[in-house]
Amino acid sequence: MRNPNQTLSGADIFFECLRQEKVEYIFGYPGGAVLKLYEKLYDVDFLKHILVRHEQGAAHMAEGYAKASGKIGVVLVTSGPGATNTVTGIADAYMDSVPIVVFTGQVATHLIGNDAFQEADIVGITRPITKHNFLVRDVKELAATIKKAFYIASTGRPGPVLVDLPKDVINSVCEFEYPEKVELRGYKPTFLGHQNQIKKAAEIIKKAKRPLLYVGGGVIMSNGERELKLFAKENNLPVTMTLQGLGAFPGNDPQSLGMLGMHGTYYANQAVNNCDVLVSLGARFDDRVTGKVDTFAINAYKIHVDIDPTCIDKNVVVDLPIVGDVKHVLAELAAELNEPLQLDEWWNQINKWKEICPLHYEKNDGKLRSEFIIEKISEKTKGEAVVVTDVGQHQMWTAQYYKFNNPRSHLTSGGLGTMGFGLPASIGAAFATKDRPVILISGDGGFQMNIQELATVVYYKLPVKIFVINNSFLGMVRQWQELFHDEKYSFTDLSASNPDFVKVAEAFGLKAFSTNSILNVDEILDEALAYNSGPVLVEFKVVKEDMVFPMVPAGKSISQMMTKRLDPKEMV
Repeated sequence: MRNPNQTLSGADIFFECLRQEKVEYIFGYPGGAVLKLYEKLYDVDFLKHILVRHEQGAAHMAEGYAKASGKIGVVLVTSGPGATNTVTGIADAYMDSVPIVVFTGQVATHLIGNDAFQEADIVGITRPITKHNFLVRDVKELAATIKKAFYIASTGRPGPVLVDLPKDVINSVCEFEYPEKVELRGYKPTFLGHQNQIKKAAEIIKKAKRPLLYVGGGVIMSNGERELKLFAKENNLPVTMTLQGLGAFPGNDPQSLGMLGMHGTYYANQAVNNCDVLVSLGARFDDRVTGKVDTFAINAYKIHVDIDPTCIDKNVVVDLPIVGDVKHVLAELAAELNEPLQLDEWWNQINKWKEICPLHYEKNDGKLRSEFIIEKISEKTKGEAVVVTDVGQHQMWTAQYYKFNNPRSHLTSGGLGTMGFGLPASIGAAFATKDRPVILISGDGGFQMNIQELATVVYYKLPVKIFVINNSFLGMVRQWQELFHDEKYSFTDLSASNPDFVKVAEAFGLKAFSTNSILNVDEILDEALAYNSGPVLVEFKVVKEDMVFPMVPAGKSISQMMTKRLDPKEMV
């Protein structure tokens, strides 16, 4: 540890700040504007730099690391194209409230605005997709700026922060002192909920006949899964989760209704439609959850707990807002409820909905289906793996058929829906996770979008299990084309252009398998899950035309669910 007030270069200050923040990994790619940082990095021993193959991959790796660990993911890239290549990952982190700090190189301050070589206004570009961003113009501001960046990224509603580092700032020198605390005018996250609001919410819940907990990713971000489980179990409350909330409450618990929304379970959506008190915990009433907003939980008294006041009444007007950290609000709410609720009639109704329309798929035709594979993975890992998905049909089938029993075990791109998220995010998760298997479930389309990161996963010998669900289509887009676009399969058929995934994997140095038979799925999964000498890839060639059900068509109420292949006008 260096003494405070010692004269250091900007590059030295940068790494001293990261040491103070206890950074373990940087996901990055070198380039001209950050060469001084990489020169210093050569001798740094307190953190590990992960060399990615594309800067978008770096941002997604930082997301995967942050989601799996609860710590801040850190990215380091050069100026111009290095910086702009991170934009999709930054936007993804912003939509899903993931704490990452992205350091970008920049041309020297006297060249900014002159269209210098590899110059880009990354601060201006990312202003709408960051929680905050900084351009450091003076080395004397560097330490305080980095402290602010980590504080902002991790407090309140988490999110990405970008710090732009001009080349001359990195090379300049000044006295180093790292601030002990941060004071930001206008930024004072509310941590504790208002006591009167909590007491009022408790009284409303006590009187409820058909209450429902609607759980979002905020419960996981606040590490509030223990408080949620106690609150739900002690009060006999049904729990439904958003895509990002899966794992906040055990998926194999009888009180879990699974996911709600566009591809949620029939019984979860029916519970939303018929509840009399809806308690939203760390969720933001996303359009994929609500469907047609003016029909969402129309008869329910709505209580909304969220740390971000801008989320209150943003999409759905609620009856009782509570601004605060959901972990602490839940604990205080539980203390106000001193006896279990009598909900036998409500549970009888929910169980009837489960009997009427359980999750189901064709199991007796001998064909290899995605749902079968995901169920098998869930059974073999007992819901204990860290599962990363890409975006598309396989993502929704994973949400439906994998029983997530732990928080930070389901990592996916929700708000932005970024194809190409899965592979790099699984790499980030593998650096964060040592005691559980890391599994990637990807489609053949999304997998190719950041396929270059196979080089990264091989180089670092990460035991990621990569399962490519290959239906030779952009499956979700194809599903919409069949249902809503007159079966005009415009540019979604990949059968003539997909590579041989086994050969590609082997060329990168992975162990790889492929099958199109339901008969050897058990054997292949067992071998892949047992292999820990490095990454392994399994390609499953599945039925091409399968569709994800249930499904709520866009613009419809969640009561208007399609539960099988039929004309969209024939709704349940």
